[in-house]
Amino acid sequence: MDVAEYHKLAAVEDRMWYFRALHRHIDAELSRRLGATPAKVLDAGCGTGGLITRLAAAHPTWSWTGVDVSDVALAYARERVGALGRKVEIVPGSVTALPFPAASFDAIVSADVLYHVEADETALGEFARVLRPGGVVVLNVPAYRWLWSYHDVAVQSCRRYGRRELIAKVSRAGLRMQRATFWNTLPFPLVVARRKLLPAPASGSDVRLFPRPIEAAFSGAMALERAWLRVMGRLPFGSSILAVAVKIH
Repeated sequence: MDVAEYHKLAAVEDRMWYFRALHRHIDAELSRRLGATPAKVLDAGCGTGGLITRLAAAHPTWSWTGVDVSDVALAYARERVGALGRKVEIVPGSVTALPFPAASFDAIVSADVLYHVEADETALGEFARVLRPGGVVVLNVPAYRWLWSYHDVAVQSCRRYGRRELIAKVSRAGLRMQRATFWNTLPFPLVVARRKLLPAPASGSDVRLFPRPIEAAFSGAMALERAWLRVMGRLPFGSSILAVAVKIH
């Protein structure tokens, strides 16, 4: 990802509606499976450390390791997790060649990372390798190839995913899919209009903080989606796909 995008991410990750919603989805999936038991969690492609910062503070029994290939991201992540007052390891490395022994982790999170990786199935294989049997992987990826836009170019994407495509790739890595749902459903018409009908913004990507009323409206929409998912389990479309898989053997 371009260095400028890491600076933008670090500036808004704690406050922008999208990242707040994404982190809550991941928190819910991990909490459901790990509870309050001690667990080793890997953030594979930790970026600027926002997810670890938020979840490590909320779950003191989980120990966190973040790995990223970008020196800029690692510097931001180390600075941010240092304020937690507890040990969180941030290490350099690629998700296609993770620098950890087999069966090292109870859970792996990879949030908006796979779509940057040319060899995404190699990365999924690495997730399976370093995950212990019975461990869980939580993934988030952008949905629909036809939604490719200026945003994908700005953040240096390699692809967007179909739900069935993601399920097939996860299965080939030796992981069993438990859940794969779209989300960002309520804002979806606005996303399509912004990215396919309107001129590209001069700022590049859509990673930016909106005025407070707009942030509040989007956050409210995300709360409705979370309530729907708790009851119904899946949403039929959206600009993102959240997937949960387990390692059986």
